[in-house]
Amino acid sequence: MATIIDVSDRQGASRYVGRFAPSPSGPLHFGSLVAALASYLDARNRGGQWLLRIEDLDPPRESPEAPAHIMSQLRAHGLRWDGDVLFQSTRLHAYGESLEVLRETHAVFPCTCTRKSLSGRYPGTCRTRSYSDTDPPFSERLRTTHDVVSFSDLVFGLQNCDVEKQSGDFIVKRKDGLVAYQLAVTVDDAFQGITHVIRGSDLLDSTARQILLSQRLYLPTMTYGHVPLVVDQQGNKLSKQTQAPPIDTKAPIPTLQRALAALGQNTQADASSVSQLVERATDAWRRPTIPMTPFTC
Repeated sequence: MATIIDVSDRQGASRYVGRFAPSPSGPLHFGSLVAALASYLDARNRGGQWLLRIEDLDPPRESPEAPAHIMSQLRAHGLRWDGDVLFQSTRLHAYGESLEVLRETHAVFPCTCTRKSLSGRYPGTCRTRSYSDTDPPFSERLRTTHDVVSFSDLVFGLQNCDVEKQSGDFIVKRKDGLVAYQLAVTVDDAFQGITHVIRGSDLLDSTARQILLSQRLYLPTMTYGHVPLVVDQQGNKLSKQTQAPPIDTKAPIPTLQRALAALGQNTQADASSVSQLVERATDAWRRPTIPMTPFTC
């Protein structure tokens, strides 16, 4: 029997809390700004809070200067967050406690497989392993089932995902001891009281895994919406790995107008200041006009 998790839009709820959660591997590029702007406008249009979280859980890939640079870029583009910035590196104890819950309920198992030995979906090689007979180092994987996770995405509509078939048992703690993205983001979204997650469509296939984790940890489930990716002329996603240039804080208005165009919104062509543009864009924000296809820059 399938597990059906139908997450409805909480627009009518009295409390809306959104967030933007970049990794500090470098400054924001245009694709990052598009995701940040979408999250910000959706929250502010509904009178909600907008929080900033720095996902600094992978030190080898991070830049010490990146957090301050990211915050400066957001401010320059009129995107101001509520409250204090949450750094994931301060939350290691919470991830440890969550892992203990998963271990106690036998929801996870140790895995000694190497990346080189795997290709595509995880085949369940170590599912029968126990912690008592497995020597470190090992990763830890969430045990999946054939149940279907169903949720309503605010942009892409109804999604049905068999996580076991799609990806198999997935990592929640890496072999090097670092907490995996899927676990950290699920725990922190609940901790911050996030109700709506608006982010890039490259993370659409992570949503079902995060919903499964929230179930296993007895945490609330968010409402999700995924916005189009920004790609280059060759169709490659803009990213720090492909040397996408940082957004220029000296010319925020045209950059914001391009980001609004990527999101299918009124570009506020006659805006005379960043604050005026963001205020008007907030009032004019419309989810139904968000495209599902990538934006080429």
